Amino acid sequence: MADPLHHYQSKRDFSKTPEPAAGGEGGEALSFVVQKHWASHLHYDFRLELDGVLKSWAVPKGPSYDPQVKRMAIEVEDHPLAYGGFEGTIPEGEYGAGEVIVWDRGSWLPLGEPHAGLAKGHLSFELHGHKLRGKWALVRMRRGEQRQAAWLLIKEHDDYARPEAEFDVVAAMPDSVLTRPSGRGARRAGRAAPAVGARASAALPDKLPAGARKAALPDKLAPQLATLVEQPPATAGDWIFETKFDGYRLLSRVDGDEVRLTTRSGADWTAKLAPLHAALRAMRLPPGWYDGEIIVRDAQGRPDFGLLQQAFDGKHTAGIIYYLFDVPYCGGYDLREVPLERRRALLEHVLDAAGPSSRVRFSPALDGAPRQAVAAACRLGLEGIIGKRRDGAYVSHRTRDWIKLKCGQRQEFVVGGYTDPQGARSGFGSLLLGVYDEHGRLHYAGNVGTGFDAGELKSLSARMRALAADDCPFASAGRIAGRPHWLRPELVAEVSFGEWTRDGSLRQAVFHGLRADKAARAIRREDVRRQASGRSGDSGRASASARMAPHDPPAVASKGPARLHVTHPGRVVDRLSGTTKLALVNYYAQVAALMQPHLKDRPVALLRAPDGVEGELFFQKHAGGRLAGVRQLDRALDPGHPPMLTIAGVDGLLAVAQWNVVEIHTQNALAGSYERPNRLVFDLDPGEGVAWPQVREAAVLMRGMLDELALPAFLKTSGGKGLHLVVPLRAHYGWDDVKGFSQAVVAHMARLIPARFTDKSGPRNRVGRIYIDYLRNGRGATTVCAWSARARPGLGISVPVAWDELDQLDGGDHWSVPTVERRLDVGNTPWKDYARRARGLAGAMRRLGFTPGGAAQADD
Repeated sequence: MADPLHHYQSKRDFSKTPEPAAGGEGGEALSFVVQKHWASHLHYDFRLELDGVLKSWAVPKGPSYDPQVKRMAIEVEDHPLAYGGFEGTIPEGEYGAGEVIVWDRGSWLPLGEPHAGLAKGHLSFELHGHKLRGKWALVRMRRGEQRQAAWLLIKEHDDYARPEAEFDVVAAMPDSVLTRPSGRGARRAGRAAPAVGARASAALPDKLPAGARKAALPDKLAPQLATLVEQPPATAGDWIFETKFDGYRLLSRVDGDEVRLTTRSGADWTAKLAPLHAALRAMRLPPGWYDGEIIVRDAQGRPDFGLLQQAFDGKHTAGIIYYLFDVPYCGGYDLREVPLERRRALLEHVLDAAGPSSRVRFSPALDGAPRQAVAAACRLGLEGIIGKRRDGAYVSHRTRDWIKLKCGQRQEFVVGGYTDPQGARSGFGSLLLGVYDEHGRLHYAGNVGTGFDAGELKSLSARMRALAADDCPFASAGRIAGRPHWLRPELVAEVSFGEWTRDGSLRQAVFHGLRADKAARAIRREDVRRQASGRSGDSGRASASARMAPHDPPAVASKGPARLHVTHPGRVVDRLSGTTKLALVNYYAQVAALMQPHLKDRPVALLRAPDGVEGELFFQKHAGGRLAGVRQLDRALDPGHPPMLTIAGVDGLLAVAQWNVVEIHTQNALAGSYERPNRLVFDLDPGEGVAWPQVREAAVLMRGMLDELALPAFLKTSGGKGLHLVVPLRAHYGWDDVKGFSQAVVAHMARLIPARFTDKSGPRNRVGRIYIDYLRNGRGATTVCAWSARARPGLGISVPVAWDELDQLDGGDHWSVPTVERRLDVGNTPWKDYARRARGLAGAMRRLGFTPGGAAQADD
């Protein structure tokens, strides 16, 4: 009988690697283990005990509690049972070199006969671990050309299942479950992770961190506040970084069944937050003060301050999520002098022991350097990040041990008046804003007239009528034009803006909502500090590329027209990023040279957004007037319609941007050879429930298919949810044959991996799957051009990328207008061989078994 460990042992030199060669004994129950493995790429090794060995699969993205998220699992060699307890570092040069920790372990129960399930390719089982619970399945995919069998690890629907947007177990619980430290893998050394279902009676560890001292629970607590800085600290390793949530700061005082929720100013919001109050009581947390922030997420999962305000205005606060990040008092101890890192470890321990909650969550630390973390936050439309010294104490005032790095400038202002509306607008024109100085004087800081919808104009007008005043509240009203209406300075508005002018006024201001959690008299101008740390010994130096000002519009490129008149330059095109029309025109000036190869001689379709991306949008493919640099094509190309258009240079690009065009789409053929397309486009469009890692995996699978057909595939982000694969062609076949071939490719992929792909459009047909849109290849169809912005919140951009960059992408909108500047130096380099690699389709058609409908020239 063959040795089941032969392959395992033949790959390893046990005189060099600390991995066990054999050994280990089974217990009464079958064991499972999941090991987090930093090899050439981070992955998770999923192992089930059976027949005296550990059956093993490599799961690149780790498990997910979301039944809609199906994780790829590559079958690997059996491992000895002793491997289930292995943690350590496999040395360089050895198979699997890198660090290994035991991320989870416990017992598993087969649901059915396991050998039959493995042979059939569908193994169902229950897990009873520290982190993984409930029913799961391993489903084998159809065998392709790959040497190793590919399976899918799937969470079954049960009481443990949760949407990944609500709970990502890999991100929320990243560490080892063993008691020993294990390098970068474990931050909670010295204790085992508690079981998911454990209760608060065992929440506190046996030994509290040094610095904890016995103390009564105080009745009130003022929060620690952060200082706004311009650059990350020079010694980033001394800091912990977290997401800066766009919400309300909230402190919770827990004392048995008595739970009280207070704002940073001390206002009691317990009654306002009844669902959250009930959730905290049900968790039975140890007595203490818990510090965090409440948010409401938008449809894309991002914190949205406007939605949070609406939740309070409408008294529907059930959708509020509470992220906890600190615990200054806990279990009868004052922890304020305990280093932050240890306070957070204790807080995470307490929350783990209390069990998962849909409303109360731990705020995880961000991986990677702060500069990359800020860039990622900006791409996702977040406010920025917070940095905190690992060894810092908790102090009830603003400190340089907590810092804010923002994507753009944003703060609170006192509303001291308003102006009359103009034109068809109702309610008011703009709000007059101010900030207090240290002597209690309110100074005028400019106005904000954008960012309001009709409902806000109406509700704000009603609130301001009740605050009408005869006297100007500002120390000086000399810079306020017209005849303003004064108010008692009680309202506080959250406003983002481009910059402060020299005379202390705001530029490019956008309203985001009123704040009820901050007192007007406490509002000061937030001055950006040049250094992240005020401690002696810190150099305070940081790269200039880390400066946080993505909303500042770049200068118009000198290659553009000498004078371009931009109408309504301050109109906000996108509320989420605060991008104005002028900033968008300037963006297109920056990328004009990069776009020219993708635009040259191609018919275009222009998506116009005269009222911004949240207003009415409409396409224009045919001439509707004359614009400088926009050329009308021969009417014969599209009989029965006005001439199609092509953009003939930088002048044309800037002219359409001034014409309120946000998106620019191109066709697959050149105007000079319009009947024979010279490219194919495969648009990967994820359906509901498809996570971004599945989109990345789909791109790799699609590229593999095109490789089999000997067709090159170039990759670009869509600027939206998905990815585009573009194939350069020799222009020999007509529209019908090219579209028919692309449809056959997509149908083949849908048959080959039906769990992953569909060739049928419509939301119902692609739930949990990716629709490969071949319709982009029809006559007259278009695809968004490389470097074009997208008319959706955040203004994502379609950007050419190299295949080895795919794993670093975090979405189809990885870059946006406010964040793309650092990518411009890379430009079109990932596509430098695009034209040279153009191929004919005859050979690919033969390999696929596709017969063209019409005659074509020989093209191979």
